[in-house]
Amino acid sequence: MTTYVLVHGAWHGPWAWDRVVPVLHDAGLRTLAPDLTTGGDHGLHDDAKTVVAAIDRAGDDVVLVGHSYAGLVVREAADARPGLVRRVVLVDGWVGPDGAALVDLAPEAFGTAVRAAARERGDGWYVPAPPPAAYGITEPGDVTWLAERLVPQALRTFTEPTLLSGAVDGIPGTAVCCQPETYPFAEFAASVGYEVRALEGPHDVPLARPEPLARLLLEIFENGKREV
Repeated sequence: MTTYVLVHGAWHGPWAWDRVVPVLHDAGLRTLAPDLTTGGDHGLHDDAKTVVAAIDRAGDDVVLVGHSYAGLVVREAADARPGLVRRVVLVDGWVGPDGAALVDLAPEAFGTAVRAAARERGDGWYVPAPPPAAYGITEPGDVTWLAERLVPQALRTFTEPTLLSGAVDGIPGTAVCCQPETYPFAEFAASVGYEVRALEGPHDVPLARPEPLARLLLEIFENGKREV
């Protein structure tokens, strides 16, 4: 059975996929949503190891999905397990070459802001969560739901460079890019040869538009089966 390993972005937890998972289950797919929030002061490599463990539990037919920051995480994890991952899917995901950290890919102001937040309000190592509006969430019920769940993010997850052997480049990839665009995620995805699919919605699309996102994930899965 195909397993979707769903990896949440920064300041989020496995709950980020709560509205997407039921649609995938109804279609007969299995899901795993690893938790990247339990490591205290940790880095991107620690998160990739957590995802590798989830891939190993899932078996040999994995669709690996990463949202936002987790785009870097899932590519490093897939690079370590190229024989188990059928496809990598990025949802408004950061992606770059070997040696690139998120602060290298993002505008300079982002790196300046997260380092200052860690220094001034995060004991030097963590970045307090921004408000829901930073993710494009404005509906009052969703604002409250998200604000109650957001957690601090370790600064090193943004500054640690990705380690890639190149094995991930042999795995097919698709990027779901939200419209209107917040960062050049489509450009990043195209730079590594990924198919780009547009989806109307804010950056936190798993929360704001879970059903359209789930349907697109299913379509990507079906198209991938036909390609084999």
